[in-house]
Amino acid sequence: MIEIPSDLNPDLVPLAFLLGNWEGAGVFDFPGADKCNFGQEVTFTHDGRDFLEYVSHTWALDGEGKKVRPLETETGYWRIDKDRKVEVVMVRDQGVAEIWYGDLAAKKPQIDLVTDAVARTAGSGPYSGGKRLYGYVNGDLMWVGEKATPEVELRPYMSAHLKKVVDPREWAKDVKDLPDDGIAFFK
Repeated sequence: MIEIPSDLNPDLVPLAFLLGNWEGAGVFDFPGADKCNFGQEVTFTHDGRDFLEYVSHTWALDGEGKKVRPLETETGYWRIDKDRKVEVVMVRDQGVAEIWYGDLAAKKPQIDLVTDAVARTAGSGPYSGGKRLYGYVNGDLMWVGEKATPEVELRPYMSAHLKKVVDPREWAKDVKDLPDDGIAFFK
């Protein structure tokens, strides 16, 4: 179920399905890098203004699903206009800043994005643009990213399946007269 916070800027209601904390795993595969499974934590928040704040952390996983090393960290801001056009400003830890534009699909929670501008620091790796597809499917957030460099044509390089994470304190705030010791609750 998609919940729309009462203090969400009305312009952002079409993006409400993104709000919250998400965790999951996916696959990373790009020429010149080691293919691996990865874990991911994503957070979409709002503060009443006309954008969602976005933070993503990914890390490589070993064969047992344990963290091996960080992959990418991204932070950014998502907006949508009255015509369902989405714009994203994003910065990556590798020294890349991007502007993405795209559309929210009609009648379904799916966003297609394409880079419009890419700026790189001198120390960042080669990168010339990308595409992303985000979708809300049966209560989960799924996405696939494509990447291009001067040497490699646009191709899929990361995809993940994320589940919504709910902090138990969010449930507890609605429970009245919760016992202090936690044991009395079960008596």
